Amino acid sequence: MTLPDPGNRTPTTERTAPDGINRSTPIARSATVVGVATMTSRLLGLVRDLSLAYYFGASNAMDAFFVAFRIPNLLRDLFAEGVMSAAFVPTFTRRLTTSGRAAAWRLGTQLINSLLLITGTIVILGIVFAEPITRLFAQEFSSVPGKLELTIQLTRVMLPFLTLVALAVACMGMLNSLNRFFVPALSPAMYNVSLILSAALLAPLMSRVGLEPIMAIAIGVILGGVGQIAAQYWMLRREGFRYRLSLNLQDRGLREILGLMGPGTLAGAAMQVNLLVNTILATSQGEGAVSWLTYAFRIMYLPIGIFGVSIATAALPVLSRQAAMDDLPEMRRTIAQGLRLMLVLMVPAAVGLIVLAEPIVQLIFERGSFTREDTQATALALACYAPAVVGYSAVRLAVPGFYALGTSLPPAIISMVTVGLNIVLNLLLVRTFGYPGLALGTAIAALANAGMLLTVLGHRLGGLELATTADCFLRISLASLIMGIMVTMTDHWLTVFRQDGNLSLSVLTLGSEIVVGVVTLATASRLLGIAEFSQVKNQLLTLLSRFRSG
Repeated sequence: MTLPDPGNRTPTTERTAPDGINRSTPIARSATVVGVATMTSRLLGLVRDLSLAYYFGASNAMDAFFVAFRIPNLLRDLFAEGVMSAAFVPTFTRRLTTSGRAAAWRLGTQLINSLLLITGTIVILGIVFAEPITRLFAQEFSSVPGKLELTIQLTRVMLPFLTLVALAVACMGMLNSLNRFFVPALSPAMYNVSLILSAALLAPLMSRVGLEPIMAIAIGVILGGVGQIAAQYWMLRREGFRYRLSLNLQDRGLREILGLMGPGTLAGAAMQVNLLVNTILATSQGEGAVSWLTYAFRIMYLPIGIFGVSIATAALPVLSRQAAMDDLPEMRRTIAQGLRLMLVLMVPAAVGLIVLAEPIVQLIFERGSFTREDTQATALALACYAPAVVGYSAVRLAVPGFYALGTSLPPAIISMVTVGLNIVLNLLLVRTFGYPGLALGTAIAALANAGMLLTVLGHRLGGLELATTADCFLRISLASLIMGIMVTMTDHWLTVFRQDGNLSLSVLTLGSEIVVGVVTLATASRLLGIAEFSQVKNQLLTLLSRFRSG
């Protein structure tokens, strides 16, 4: 398979397998499709967070929800989402490539039933031991009457989300292996819609049955998990998948997936364990600190979810097929190309989040129970988190590279080192800077994690086109610096309109600043000759023209 080089416009050589699957989908094109679907879901995620902020602000109830959700969310991200997808897709793709769809469907069924058994056991144990687990994470909540008890109740209600999302990710992995990206990337929108409707419609009814209004959001989490499965299963059936109640633990592919998931759980642990550490330490920083950090992280993760995850999702099936053909030079080229695409998107995103932190938070959240003080506190955390977008995005690309090579031990070791580094940084920085120090420590740890992973992966593949990648990084950093200066000047000139408190003026003001930033970045990138920026722009224009014509 030949992938297009950013500086080479020769068309990609198309190769089609006997089962009808195109083996040469360029990363930029697939990532653009995933990005559009993911952007839709993430925008709904912003509406979700806006709804939660409007109805609950940064209150004790919201703190309780975020801590309670952190526990099943930690298990989800450690066990289900990133790890399972990265372990499953290479094995499923190999089975699909070498044995056809019927054999691949059998493997998918085996995995689904294994997940039901494993995650079901974890959920039952979690519900039984919810109280001691929650006390371990949020002992400080006991000083506020009813806060710890509410957190325990919410934890029990939301734990089944682990099983639901594990099954949703299995569906996503099978569809992605078939080069079906749009619907899987859009499926998380069902979760966001569920929470939005729960906040608006279900929360006011909770008091009638003797429950806290925030319990409606916990119920919405479970309904959203069901929706994620339903949104994808119909497409799987159309592709030929049929679920069967069978489990063969001797299946070689299943054993390979479960074997990768063991150390892979540790490999994917860094971000979620670091967030858990932040949550624990933030509970001692007073009311609102947990919520400020959570809202800030959600905004920071938006560009990662749209661009970083999109590129990694598109790259994984490509890497898996290249590994199946033992084509290490193409793997090296794919990862290097994906890394440069991430840099041209994420470095400007990090700068933009820093210079526009307060207007972004103000526009999204500052209404209802979310006060001006909450805006300032959340914006400070967002600015400290911002550099992490580069680190997290690079990690999302590097870790699947190891899985495609059939190993998950190196990223597991690096992940544990990163967790240790993050704990040390956070313990030091929280004493000096308070809760913003937790965000800053997380950002530093994320960059360190990415650096170590790419170094080891580059050694395994014989390099990652370091000179070209470094040149791209320097050029896009300079372009982003110019963009940041122009946006800062524009923000200073337009601040008077934002202070009026008019929503339309705030939207117009922030939109104008973003337009200035994009135009400045595009101009600077063109003058600096950043080929990857032009590649992304061309793919977006092509996709837009397809939508218009379709």
